[in-house]
Amino acid sequence: MGTIFSGRVDALRGLMRENEWDIVILTGSDPHGSEYPAERWKQVPWLSGFTGEAGDLVVTRDHAGLWTDTRYFIQAVHQLEGSGIVLHKMRVPEQVPIPEWIASLGMDEPVIAVDGLCQSVAAIAALQAAVPSARIVPVPDLIGPLWTDRPAIPVSPVITLGEDLVGESREAKIGRLRKWLVLQGADAILLPSLDQIAWLLNVRGADIAYNPVVISYLLVTLDEILWFVRKDAYRDPDSETAASFDELEADGVRIRDYDEVEFVLSSLYGNGVDRICVDPSELNCSLRGAIEEGDRVPDVLEVNSPVALWKALKNPVEIDGMREAHLEDGLVMEQFLYWLSRNAGRVNEWEAACELGRLRATVSGYRGDSFETISAYGPGAALPHYITPREGSALLQAHGLYLVDSGGQYLFGTTDITRTVPLGPCTALEREDYTLALKGHIGLAMAVFPRGTAGCQIDALAREPLWRAMRNFGHGTGHGVGFFLNVHEGPQDIRQNFNRQALEPGMIVSDEPGLYREGMHGVRHENLLLVRPVGDNEFGSFIGFETLTLCHFDTSCLEISLLSADERDWLNAYNARVCEVLSPRLPAPVAAWLFAQTRPV
Repeated sequence: MGTIFSGRVDALRGLMRENEWDIVILTGSDPHGSEYPAERWKQVPWLSGFTGEAGDLVVTRDHAGLWTDTRYFIQAVHQLEGSGIVLHKMRVPEQVPIPEWIASLGMDEPVIAVDGLCQSVAAIAALQAAVPSARIVPVPDLIGPLWTDRPAIPVSPVITLGEDLVGESREAKIGRLRKWLVLQGADAILLPSLDQIAWLLNVRGADIAYNPVVISYLLVTLDEILWFVRKDAYRDPDSETAASFDELEADGVRIRDYDEVEFVLSSLYGNGVDRICVDPSELNCSLRGAIEEGDRVPDVLEVNSPVALWKALKNPVEIDGMREAHLEDGLVMEQFLYWLSRNAGRVNEWEAACELGRLRATVSGYRGDSFETISAYGPGAALPHYITPREGSALLQAHGLYLVDSGGQYLFGTTDITRTVPLGPCTALEREDYTLALKGHIGLAMAVFPRGTAGCQIDALAREPLWRAMRNFGHGTGHGVGFFLNVHEGPQDIRQNFNRQALEPGMIVSDEPGLYREGMHGVRHENLLLVRPVGDNEFGSFIGFETLTLCHFDTSCLEISLLSADERDWLNAYNARVCEVLSPRLPAPVAAWLFAQTRPV
C-alpha cells in the first residue's frame, strides 16, 4: 500500500514544480474547522494513508512529514510504512510544530502553498510569524487536480428541534447574538463552525459521520440572517428538509446556496456592514480573503465566537435530556455487558461492536452513534483510538482485558462511555493498571474546586495515582460534549495543555484517564460529568461534578488494597446507584446479574 501513497506524494511534487511552490501544507480539517471532516476533505488520508483523526501533512521538494500527537504514534508508524512519509511527533517534550520546523529549514523567501479553504486564519498568522520571509499562497481545493474521484460535498436531510427538546428558540438565540454584536460595536458575525450553526438555528443533519450537523456557513447581521447551505440539492417540496426550510424562513432565516458565500462576503461594505466579527481559529483564509476584496471593505474584528461558550452551558431542558440519554444508554450498556459475560471466547471485537450498535438502535430517539465504536481486546486496546477491523478482528478470549469506547446520538442528548472489562483471569500488571486508572477517574469525579478554576488546573487529580507509580497517558483527561451534537466540543476541556476557560455550571465534560502498554493491553475508564454548584461560604463559590453516566464499574480485577476508604465509598455508592436506577427496567436475568456485579467491595 505504501507505494500508492508515495506515488501520490510524487504527483503532488509535480504540481509543486509546475506552480513553483517550495512547500505544501495540508491539514486534516475542512473549510469549517471541523474535527471530523466529511469524506470530501479527507486530504491527509488520501495522500498519506494515515487515517487518524488529527494529522497535518507537509511536503517539500525532498521531504514529506506527518505531524500527529501521542494518540496516534503506533497507528502512524504502521500506516506510513513504505510511503516515504516521516512521522513528526507532537505533544511530547521534544516536539517541533510545523511553523518552527519550516523556519528551521532556513529557506530564503520560501513559497508555501496551503489549501485556502482548510487553513484557518490563525494558522496562517502563526506560520507567517514563524517564517516572516515566506510568501503564503492560499489555493482552494489545492489537490483537486490530483484527486480526480474526490467525493462531492455531502447532503443529508435537515430537521429542526423545538423548544421542548432544546429549551430555547432560535429567535432568542439570535437575539442574544445581536445584543453581543452591539456591545462589540459590530454589524455582523460570520460563523463557519458547523456545531455552532446547528445550535444557534436549532437544526440538525447528518452531513458528517457521527456528527449531526449541516455543512453550511451562517452570516448574522443586525437585521438579516443568511444561511449558506446546499439549497440546490434539496428539490423535493414534500421532504422533511423542505418543511424545515419553510420553518426557518418563517423565522427570518434567508436560505442561500453554499457557493454564494464568497460573493456575499465580498460585497458586505456596500450592503451596510462596516464592521464584521470573525473567529480566526475557525474562519478559513479563503473566506477572510473574500471579505477583504474590493476597494472599500469592512473592518474585521478578530474575536472568539461567543456561541461556543453559550452552547457549552447547557440549560435545564438540555440537562434533563442528557440525563434521559444516559439512563437509556446505561440500560443498553448493561445488557451489552451481560451479553459479553456470556459470550467471551466465542465472539470477536467486530461482532461485539455490532451487538452494542444493535442494542442502541432499539432506543426510541436513537439517531446513530456519536463516534465509531472502539472495540479492542488485549494489544488492540493499547491504541487509544483503535479502529476495529471488520475482517480479522481479535477473538475476545476468556482472560485479560477488553476495552469498549462508544456513544450514542439521541434526539434528547449525546453519550460517550468507556468501560474496560476483565473477561476472565487477569495478570497482576493488568489488575494494577486497571486499579490505578480507576483511582484517577474517581479522584476527578470527587473533585470540589473554586469557581473560576480551569480544567487544566485539575487535570492532575486524574493523573496523580498514575504518576505516583511512574505511569501516564498521552491523551487529554476530559473534553466537552454537545447536546445531540458533536461528542467533542469546547471551549472547556480537562488536559495538561493550558486553557484559560473556566469550568462553569451547566458544562458537561468527560472523565477518562487511561493507561496503555504497547503490544499488551490498554485501560480507560470514562464517564460524563455535569459541572454543578456545590455551595458558597466565606471562601467563595465552589463547584463540583454530578456523574451522568449510568453503568457499573467491574470490580472483579481490582487490587482493593490500592483503593483508599474514600475511593471505595465512592465506587460502592456509584455501583449501588447504577443498580438501583437501572434494575427495574432491565430484563430479570440482566438485573440479577447486575445485582451480583455491584456488591460492595
